[in-house]
Amino acid sequence: MKRILLLTTLMLSLAAMAGGKKNRTLTEKDMGAYLFTYFNDPTHSLFMAISYDGYTFTAVNNGEPIISGDSIAEQRGIRDPHLYRAPNGKFYIAMTDLHVFGQEKGLRTTRWERPDKYGWGNNRGLVLMVSDDLIHWTHTEVRIDKLFPEKFGEIGCAWAPQTIWDPAVGKPMVYFTIRQQPGERTKLYYSYANEAFTTLETEPQLLFEYPDEKIQVLDADIIAIDDLPIDDLRFNSESVNSKSVNSKYVMTYVAQENPGGIKYMISDHINHFNDYHAEQIDTEPKGCEAPNVWKRIGEQKWVVMYDIYSVSPHNFGFVETSDFKTFRPLGRFNEGVMKATNFSSPKHGSVIHITKAEARRIENYWNKQQRKRRAASKKQLKQTDVLSK
Repeated sequence: MKRILLLTTLMLSLAAMAGGKKNRTLTEKDMGAYLFTYFNDPTHSLFMAISYDGYTFTAVNNGEPIISGDSIAEQRGIRDPHLYRAPNGKFYIAMTDLHVFGQEKGLRTTRWERPDKYGWGNNRGLVLMVSDDLIHWTHTEVRIDKLFPEKFGEIGCAWAPQTIWDPAVGKPMVYFTIRQQPGERTKLYYSYANEAFTTLETEPQLLFEYPDEKIQVLDADIIAIDDLPIDDLRFNSESVNSKSVNSKYVMTYVAQENPGGIKYMISDHINHFNDYHAEQIDTEPKGCEAPNVWKRIGEQKWVVMYDIYSVSPHNFGFVETSDFKTFRPLGRFNEGVMKATNFSSPKHGSVIHITKAEARRIENYWNKQQRKRRAASKKQLKQTDVLSK
């Protein structure tokens, strides 16, 4: 009897150890690659690329979309995909539900879904996706006007949603650009999604509006930075409660000045920013947008990546910082140290850390899909040849 009890105890202990190892929260030390999500204008679909060094990115699926926009969006096209690795083990992607070439593609008879008085794009929806493995995804189309008709029933637009986990609330916070009423300027708002990432549970609240009433803001990106001395960062004293703060939040965003460019603020609150800096941190002579900040694995360096819409073909630009005071230019894709090996003209993207095992699993999956398609194509050609004879 004692033997059985001892054996049972040992087996339960080993199972608990194995389960704990499997379910433990991954840290930066576990990471060995970078996953880049983006879209492009011709397809309005979702793409992924992988880098093992943070400098050279290669698109999976031979540079073809991994998910077609017309399969997940009400307007049959997506824009502005943002990928987030949540502490609950889930991966969230939030996207704009909008096809800007809907009329040209025969998807609608008008330039926009609604009258021009609602402004450029004038969409009302977001697409939320969730996955456990970065390969298989479920999606939900979310209409802001239907969820919150009292305040946002006449919403002018809902653009560029992004996600960050709010530890104080224990839920994903989705923040995005809103024009609340036709003719108004765009401002930044936030709302809390459910953990299943299928809907927004709280009415959007104001995150930030530009101090100049003539200037619109859009495309916010928020990251948490832990365990850095607060004096190493440039804070507005009014936004800091205590010098013992361990987590700071850096928000980059776009001010539509002339030219439009990337600015930033720092706060000890995830949903409140007033640490205004007038200077732009990008190095572009003309307009750029869609900043995304990501850390180099194992280094105290952060990359600010942004979409340069003012060049043809479209390209991404990069600056790097170790203190959020000075920003070193890295150039553009394939014009400096950053390389895109098998794709061009990406639009509005995001980068997260992944493990090497996750990177290889994604690559293997899409390589397998490519082989299946080639085999099917060869089979079809043979059948065509037989019929023609």
